[in-house]
Amino acid sequence: MKSILKDEWIIQNAAEAEVGRIKEDSRLFAFLRRFLSDLIPQTYNVEMNGSTVTFKQNFNPFVTKIDVDFSSDPSHMLDRRLGLAASVLLCAIDGKQS
Repeated sequence: MKSILKDEWIIQNAAEAEVGRIKEDSRLFAFLRRFLSDLIPQTYNVEMNGSTVTFKQNFNPFVTKIDVDFSSDPSHMLDRRLGLAASVLLCAIDGKQS
């Protein structure tokens, strides 16, 4: 789901039922990134079954890198492979928007 203020994606299971969401950190920072500067690193929160995993973009004008922090999800509600795939997707989307 793309909006001017804040990006959000729905995570679905094989039966196409919603099991989680990937959300951009804040509307204010999202707005500033879109209209004023790409110099503000993005942060996304992945929410699944009550657990939140944080994806933080490092500032580097030449290479897009995202740090994924799985420490707040000790029960592995978010499959690590899905988390890594989502981070690659976010890097690709960020590259197209720049």
